[in-house]
Amino acid sequence: MIGAGAAGTMAAIFAARAGAHVVLLERTAEGGRKILISGGGRCNILPSRLDESRFVTDSSYNTLRKIVRAWPLAEQIRFFNDELGLALVEETESAKLFPASNRARDVRDGLIALATREGTHFRGNTNVTGLMPLEQHRWRVLLDAEPPLDVDAVIVAAGGLSVPKTGSDGLGLQIARKLGHTIHKTYPALTPLTADPSAFTELAGVSLPVTLTAQSAERAATATGGFLFTHRGYSGPAVLDVSHVAVRSKARDAEPARLTVRWSTRDADEWLRALRRSGNRSVIGALREALPDRLATVLLWSAGVDPTRTLAELRREERATLIDVLMNCPLPWSGDEGYAKAEVTGGGVNLAEIDPRTMQSRLHRNLFLCGELLDAFGPIGGYNFLWAWATGRAAGIGAAHANE
Repeated sequence: MIGAGAAGTMAAIFAARAGAHVVLLERTAEGGRKILISGGGRCNILPSRLDESRFVTDSSYNTLRKIVRAWPLAEQIRFFNDELGLALVEETESAKLFPASNRARDVRDGLIALATREGTHFRGNTNVTGLMPLEQHRWRVLLDAEPPLDVDAVIVAAGGLSVPKTGSDGLGLQIARKLGHTIHKTYPALTPLTADPSAFTELAGVSLPVTLTAQSAERAATATGGFLFTHRGYSGPAVLDVSHVAVRSKARDAEPARLTVRWSTRDADEWLRALRRSGNRSVIGALREALPDRLATVLLWSAGVDPTRTLAELRREERATLIDVLMNCPLPWSGDEGYAKAEVTGGGVNLAEIDPRTMQSRLHRNLFLCGELLDAFGPIGGYNFLWAWATGRAAGIGAAHANE
């Protein structure tokens, strides 16, 4: 087993449980560093409700669905509640599940402890440098400054390229590519966007829920959720969830994706009623009911409306322009924060080259791939852990029974 992150540790648990002798090789001392930093240190283990259509892949959606459905959400929840002893608590507004302790370390430590109890031998501070196929479909795992390991089956769960400070270096992708697998072009996904220069620099620190749409020539995405103005641009769940459209438009040297924001839950008719003449009430006063003060001021100036004017002074065309800004505001952007801040890697190994029942490579027997190196990711909210748990479990069971 190469990689003791979310997918690798889950694979180790189920492989050992199925009777295999498992050696879990991890580059860092303890493993699971992405688990530790997830959810602001709380670890959003799973979504409380699953929408399969929100996954992103350039591979077959049918294959993706088969993989996700192999270990249903309800069964995953029972695993964490019953087998890890982690009571899960729902954050209702965001449809996210967290451990009741709000401690990501409890999740990471619980997984490692369960893998060890099942019989897994954990080897930290071990650098894998490659794989070599042997006769009779066995494998040689090449190690840095250590003798190689000859094994009956190998699971690659070394992750992708996101958050390199946690130990991710793309090893799994390198191994898969050298072994002939098709790799859909990788890119940072669920990453903050930058704006240089920015028309909203003075709004750094302002946050609010919005609906954000990214539209390019090839794809589109819409997300509703938290939005944060930063000193460099924009972040928050809504931004991260549509960032892949922007990032990919930039990478292909195509026309940059167009980003537009609906700044509140109000629709056009509701804004029209709010902006109708009402004595000496100011326009800024009407906007403050639904928007942060600093943002309301900036949006008024961008619509060409003096914030101190009264609603009675607004002309019909000015009101229409302002409503358009509130409902469909262009959001200028210039780049992204890259893999350093990306929650996950987009692209990866083509799912058509993986058996969705076992995660075994269709190119090489007794080679199993799982987790972030595969061509699939989901939105913020536990989807990517769900993918890691599901693919890790399938790979572990598949590898344990590979030679039967």
